[in-house]
Amino acid sequence: MKAIALTLGEPAGIGPDCVLRAWLQDPSLLDHICVIAPLYWLKDRATLLGIHASIEHLDHFGIGSKGVISCWNPSPDCTAPIQVGEPRSATAQAVVQCIESAAKQCLAQQATAMVTAPIEKAILKDNNFDFPGHTEFLAHLCEQEKVVMMLECDGLRIALLTIHIALSDVPAKLNTPDTLETIVIVEKTLREQLGIETPRIAMCGLNPHAGEQGYFGDEEGRILIPACQQARDLGIQITNPESADTLFCASKRQSYDLVICCYHDQGLIPIKILGFGDAVNVSMGLPIIRTSVDHGVALDIAGTSAVSCSSLIRAIYLASLMSGASA
Repeated sequence: MKAIALTLGEPAGIGPDCVLRAWLQDPSLLDHICVIAPLYWLKDRATLLGIHASIEHLDHFGIGSKGVISCWNPSPDCTAPIQVGEPRSATAQAVVQCIESAAKQCLAQQATAMVTAPIEKAILKDNNFDFPGHTEFLAHLCEQEKVVMMLECDGLRIALLTIHIALSDVPAKLNTPDTLETIVIVEKTLREQLGIETPRIAMCGLNPHAGEQGYFGDEEGRILIPACQQARDLGIQITNPESADTLFCASKRQSYDLVICCYHDQGLIPIKILGFGDAVNVSMGLPIIRTSVDHGVALDIAGTSAVSCSSLIRAIYLASLMSGASA
């Protein structure tokens, strides 16, 4: 059995807390996990939290002893002390190196998947990290141009046509070829990695009432409907654009496996309402499996009892499910 790679992200944030609390809740959960990080990032946090964790160092990536946290360090030169809640440039290179090492283990098929804790983007950018975040960096490492962001919680999965852009820029960003490519990637991932034999996908309209037949905007008829029709011609089950004000209600959610949204908040608001702190982020379209927590580094609560590990636990479960379905 091969390991799942897990990166701690920003060591001054709650990544180490989440791993330690997940182990405390269920040590067996990490039996097939290899944490890629300097060992002291976990040990020092365990001491601060008063968690008597069993942590072992591995000389190479792989699965360690059962009931312990196994840790492999690809950045042995990183020895800078961690100040909880205060990201430092001294560890920025190691953060990036750990993520890159996890991706390379997946690409080499030494790891079945990777799970990521959150990074602090500002400190990385200050240290020559030229990517908006994890997803874009992983797309670069995997030489993959098109990656789709999906989030899921109990009762809802959403994928996004656009992500971190101004709302005013969304209409101009939408086009039929990109929409069709997103639909194809989503359907393939649901089928091949999540084991849904015939995925049912809903398309969310951009405008109120999905454009009201063109009276409230023409993007549905001009861009989205043609993409949906082309997808159906490929055998994909997808609706024409539906109104966002009813698409996420409980009765409608039973009729589809995922909804494709036009912009960030259109999808993230219902996800956060239904599963804040418990949702999981998935990068669709990569040649590797990557899941992540749905929260940031939470510097203000790092090292305290306020940290929840529920999203990390769900991310580990989903990575296991996806790697098993795609095997």
